[in-house]
Parts: sequence; C-alpha cells; structure tokens
Amino acid sequence: MPRFLRPLLCATVLATTLASGCVSVSRRTPFTERAPLRVMTFNIRYDNPGDGVNAWPNRKDWVASLIRYHDADVIGVQEALLHQLTDLDARLPGFARVGVGRTDGKAKGEFSAILYRTSRMTLKDSGTFWLSPTPTAAGSKGWDTAIERIATWARFQDTQSGCEWLQLNTHFDHIGEVARQESARLIRRQLSVLSKGLPVVMTGDLNTEPTNAPYRILTSEPIEGAVAPLTDAFVASRTGNYGPTSSWNAFKAIEPNRRIDYILVSAPVVVEKHAILPDMWDGRFPSDHLPVIASVSNICR
Repeated sequence: MPRFLRPLLCATVLATTLASGCVSVSRRTPFTERAPLRVMTFNIRYDNPGDGVNAWPNRKDWVASLIRYHDADVIGVQEALLHQLTDLDARLPGFARVGVGRTDGKAKGEFSAILYRTSRMTLKDSGTFWLSPTPTAAGSKGWDTAIERIATWARFQDTQSGCEWLQLNTHFDHIGEVARQESARLIRRQLSVLSKGLPVVMTGDLNTEPTNAPYRILTSEPIEGAVAPLTDAFVASRTGNYGPTSSWNAFKAIEPNRRIDYILVSAPVVVEKHAILPDMWDGRFPSDHLPVIASVSNICR
C-alpha cells in the first residue's frame, strides 16, 4: 500500500470503530453495565431430627449446591443454627458470614445470618438488633411475639463498582400479628439510622402475605423518622417473576397464596430479574421454604 494512503486508512478504521461502540477508552462503564448482584433469601429450616428424611443431615448438601448453582452473591438465611452455618461454611468456599444467635447474641439459638461472596463484596460494618421495644438488648422479646426475633445487617462495598449499600436480613414471628407489624415499623426506622443514606437491600421470611398489614407497612406506609417505603422485588422485576408465586411447601407441595419470603429494595436499586425457585432433588425439597433470588443493579447513591 502506498505510504500516502496509510493515514487515510487508519483514520477511516478509527472512525468506523468508534461509531460501532467497540472502543470506549475514555468512557467509564456505569455500574448498570456490570454484572448484577445476585441476592437470595432462604429459610433453610432448623435442624429438627423430627423431620425424618427431611432432617438437615439429608439436606445440607442440597442447600449448598443450590446456592452455588444459582450463583448467589449474598444470601440472607433464616432458622440457621450454628452447626448448620458451619456445614455451609465448609461447602461454600469463597463465602464469609455475619450474624449472631438470637437467644444470647452470641452462638445460641437461630441465626438470621448474611452469607456473602468475598470476591464480590467487602464488609465495612455489621450488627444485629432484636425485634422488640428494646432492640439493643440481646434476647429481648416484645409485643405478642412467641420467641426472640432479630434482624442482622451489613454495610458492603461492591468490589466491581466501589458502590456501598446496606444489606439487612430478618425473620418475623410466626404467631404474633402485632409483633410482625411493629417489627416492620422498627426495621423502617432502624434502616433510617443504619443506612446513612445508602441504598438498601432487605431479605427475609416475613411470615406474612402481600395482602397483610406488615407487608404494607414495609412497602407503602408513611412513617415519621423512617426510610421511604421499600419496593418488593417480585413486583419491580423488569422481567416479571420466574417460578411459582408461593414460597411455602412444608416439605410436601407448594401451597398456593403463601408468598412469605421476600427481597425488598430501596431507590435507586433496579431489579433486573426475580425468581422463586422450585428446585427439587428426586421429588424432595431442600427446605420447607422455597429460596427466592433476584438480580439487582444500580446500587449506587
């Protein structure tokens, strides 16, 4: 090729490449174009020998396998006893966790722990409060609750984007309706303090359906001194929901109209996908609850 044509050819190739979007040297890729964060909530059912064939020793490998297969980055688990968490630690390399037992604030009783992928997020701070009128008192109960209930939170930084957010995981009482409502109000107020203006992602077994008051308190009720109402990922998903619309199976069959496990988000978080996972092994469920997973993006203030 004659030398005088080379500059013209290079200029033409460069212009074509830029027009096609192949070169982005000077453009910083926004977080929404990075891999979405995959959030899961999963009540793994406490280790009850009375469950027989569905007891934890027969399910622990399935639970860990499900989390790995669906590539969850952060998982809020409910009903987890310490030895169950230790079992998951051994089966989920690359994950760490935060949380304490609800009975004594240490190792006793069920945990509402948060498991997280250490290659994807960095832990900045964490803690637990009790769902009671005295939330800092370990083991405290309130209202008409049957047993101690807690919420565990963590402030994370995304290693891909540098963005920070507050993650919260909880488990509402299964008996007390007043307790569920007051727990919802307490969490909204606590989030106002803990989030420090950061986006919020909340997971939990709320023991309530979307038509009931605790759900409305979290998603629509004005509360003084609280964060703005949260958004249900099931409703906000850009692609709708994949899977059943109920999350309770009692180890038998998925019961209609029993969606009691949730992923909730604050603005400006975007829910790309949402699924209630009906995964089974040879006709058996890994827990009496179905796990729920959502892909979320735009976790930036």
